Amino acid sequence: MNLSELNILKSLQNIHAPWLDFIMTKITFLGDAGWFWIVVAIALCCFKKTRRMGLTAMIAMIFGLIVGNGLLKNLVARDRPYWIDQGLKDALLVKELSDFSFPSGHTQASFAAAVSIFLYNRKWGAAAIVLAVLIGFSRLYLGVHFPTDVLAGAILGTVFAFCARPVARYALKKLPRLLPSSKSKSRKKAKKA
Repeated sequence: MNLSELNILKSLQNIHAPWLDFIMTKITFLGDAGWFWIVVAIALCCFKKTRRMGLTAMIAMIFGLIVGNGLLKNLVARDRPYWIDQGLKDALLVKELSDFSFPSGHTQASFAAAVSIFLYNRKWGAAAIVLAVLIGFSRLYLGVHFPTDVLAGAILGTVFAFCARPVARYALKKLPRLLPSSKSKSRKKAKKA
């Protein structure tokens, strides 16, 4: 455990206010299980113009789920701050989590999706990155992650977005060949008639 990181979290407790507590719990909720980013990615996949963007975000989040949440959390096995410090536990504003702290899954999924969006549309991506940063900060404010957990989540999410981009490009090239096209169905119907 790094005492300076714990001290940063304790100093954030000094800025707590009821209105800010409300905002931060709502912001962090957007990252719960990546639901918000999954909805965004699915919505983007529904339109031809943004399909590659949405698929990239989805693939990046899957990389995060496997590598970050599945492997790293269990390999590093870092305790959550409120497991170590009773003051943070007493001030906890969200449900206690039973999984390990490193890396921050909320931040990782947020950056995976936000950077994926940025790779295709800088304007949308900039707004998404601002939200990802807010979600990461909310994890610190709420005392559920150490700063390096959030930093690692941001870095990993970014790396996964860049890795997912060529995978999405390849998948979209190959996928139409694997699925029957609507043109071939029309031709078959016309031959039967």
